[in-house]
Amino acid sequence: MKDLKEKTIRGGYARGGALAAGFLLRLGSMMVLARLLEPRDFGLLGMVTAFTGVLSLFRDFGLSAAAVQRATVTEEQTSTLFWINVLFGAGLTIIAVLLAPVVAIFYHEPRLFWVTCIVATGFLFNSTGVQHSVLLQRQMRFTALAVIEIVSLVVSTVIAIGAAKMGYGYWSLVAMSVSLPLTSTVCLWLASAWVPGRFHRGVGIPSMMRFGGTITLNGLILYVASNFEKVLLGRFWGAEALGIYGRAYQLIRIPTDNLNMAVGDVAFSALSRIQDDPSRLKRYFLKGYSLVVAFTLPITIACALFADDVIFVLLGPKWKEAAGILRLLSPTVLVLAMANPLGWLLTSIGLVGRGLKIALVLAPLMIASYVIGLRHGPRGVALAYSVVMTLWVFPGIAWCVHGTVISFWDILRVVSRPLVSVIPAACLAYGVHLFLAHATSALQRLLLENVVLLLAYFAVLLFAAGQKSFYLDLLRGLKGDRIKERELESIC
Repeated sequence: MKDLKEKTIRGGYARGGALAAGFLLRLGSMMVLARLLEPRDFGLLGMVTAFTGVLSLFRDFGLSAAAVQRATVTEEQTSTLFWINVLFGAGLTIIAVLLAPVVAIFYHEPRLFWVTCIVATGFLFNSTGVQHSVLLQRQMRFTALAVIEIVSLVVSTVIAIGAAKMGYGYWSLVAMSVSLPLTSTVCLWLASAWVPGRFHRGVGIPSMMRFGGTITLNGLILYVASNFEKVLLGRFWGAEALGIYGRAYQLIRIPTDNLNMAVGDVAFSALSRIQDDPSRLKRYFLKGYSLVVAFTLPITIACALFADDVIFVLLGPKWKEAAGILRLLSPTVLVLAMANPLGWLLTSIGLVGRGLKIALVLAPLMIASYVIGLRHGPRGVALAYSVVMTLWVFPGIAWCVHGTVISFWDILRVVSRPLVSVIPAACLAYGVHLFLAHATSALQRLLLENVVLLLAYFAVLLFAAGQKSFYLDLLRGLKGDRIKERELESIC
């Protein structure tokens, strides 16, 4: 609890740096691999991950979140949780291998058998690093976690690009999906310097498993709902249609997922430490929420207004059909930015049961939207999905915050400032887009219109919307933390 504000701010900057670097790495790898591989290659892996992704939700059974949320965790509990995680990881690997023939038969694609078997090993690699990651999170060592994330991304990206250039096709994507968790786990062991002890009984694990089990069930329901359209598209429209939809979906999720993870990991750890201090909890949560929404809005606008340029520059001309899908999916960027952080709040204060009820209501709505839009192909699915998510977001927010220290009006007040700020910036940027429509290359146009969008947006946000003091406070918090470090070093 000592210097929690400074540690939180420093952790936020570390995760923010990892966010920026991770975004550039993922974007760069996508650009390169999209040009080296065909849509069908991505579609084949997408068919497999639509199945194995469900199993990945059980890789730690929510025990990592349970361990972070607890006020105290003993050495015996951590060691026992490690062996439970390994048991789950080994079991999931075996289940995925047994499902491999089913996946191949379901899609009428024999090549998916061995792809599924190889991808399955990632479960075991992941499981052996879960508690090491938890230790770093509880110690607020987010700089170490950020470095590990970047190193793992670099290694897996280099492997994938190298394999693609050598002509291994979709196997390069398989290698990437396996090398990422393996590298991450090795780095986590080295950074935490913790060696698990033996398995213990009677150390309070059942209550943690109930907490983690509820989180896992919640994640399972939302995952199935969020990925069921990929199963439908792969089954009824084929690998190429799924590959195109999947690239657009991934492109629009990369920035939002990275941002939510960057702020979310830090926020969840900090909120869990102050769950018994309502006023402090409210202040910390709303600051983190404000950051996520503020940085997500310009991404939403850029995807909606400049989708053709984004796809042409990042993926290349053979992916032009993905532009329409990207534009239709753009509203979900903002919806997810507004909804996902509420998970930090509910989990940190122990309201995982409410999160499960919300998932049980939302999931059928999402699946129904896919079924309605499926007859119109990937674009129909994207449109139906966006409409449902947009209609749901405000009732969902009201349900999430009901009875907590956060009110619905707190959320609206936080969202209103960046929302008002982005409107004039979007108009100005779109004017630049129209003016440069035929005067410059797609790359130059994309750079100019996004620079204008960001400069205009943050100028309005900081000065007209009165957010300047908020961001200066974050900078002062980081500066104060560095001063304390220098004072400590001089004393030592």
